[in-house]
Amino acid sequence: MNDTVLGVDIGGSGMKAAEVHVGKGLLVTDRFRIETPQPATPQAMSQVMNELIDHFEWSGPIGCAFPGVIRRSAVVDTASNLDSSWVGVDAAQLFERNGSSITMINDADAAGLAEIRLLNEDEVQGVVFMLTIGTGLGTAIFTNGVLVPNTELGHLEIDGFDAEDRASSRARKAQGLSMQEWAARLQIYLAHVEDLFSPDLFLIGGGISKSFDEFAPMLQTRAKIQPAALRNHAGIVGAALSAAGPAQQT
Repeated sequence: MNDTVLGVDIGGSGMKAAEVHVGKGLLVTDRFRIETPQPATPQAMSQVMNELIDHFEWSGPIGCAFPGVIRRSAVVDTASNLDSSWVGVDAAQLFERNGSSITMINDADAAGLAEIRLLNEDEVQGVVFMLTIGTGLGTAIFTNGVLVPNTELGHLEIDGFDAEDRASSRARKAQGLSMQEWAARLQIYLAHVEDLFSPDLFLIGGGISKSFDEFAPMLQTRAKIQPAALRNHAGIVGAALSAAGPAQQT
């Protein structure tokens, strides 16, 4: 397996890519970003994927983090922040170009894979709950370092609302919430997750993690809570690790 893999992180607002050294778990090029087309159909997004591949003049393995449930290695089962026509599509087959092998993975699962490698042995023990906050709420759960895939717990119903519609970054911006108002909603979500899963550690990733020091003092959890070390690069790194195979994920 090559030491370098192209990692792609697809989001509801942007599609990002960079070359990743999978042994070190670090970007070795600048991140390149293109706006997610609207409507976010498979055909339109396939064209953007081609642009990302062309930008890096890439012909090797590609790992792709996707905002939805991925079944049978590559088939999209949900796409709540993209076009509904994605459901049932074999994304690896659609994105394949120039013979490059494509490995698909849920976006939050990818971010979690990247972050779990950076924890010390004690932190990995028990339940680690990764939350990526952006256009949606992505979740990844690890038990003693082992991933439980495709959890999609950002769609938990709380007080009659889909949590993602209340506590995502998109909701904060669309509804003009102050950081304090938004943090109060996030607090309700985290408290609900604690009641259900009793995690030992929360990791907060996604674009909002850049403001972690601002909103973290407004949160109260029984579990330790900390920002994702790779911040908004975690999805790209984790996608690349998924393409590199299990040996590189640990």
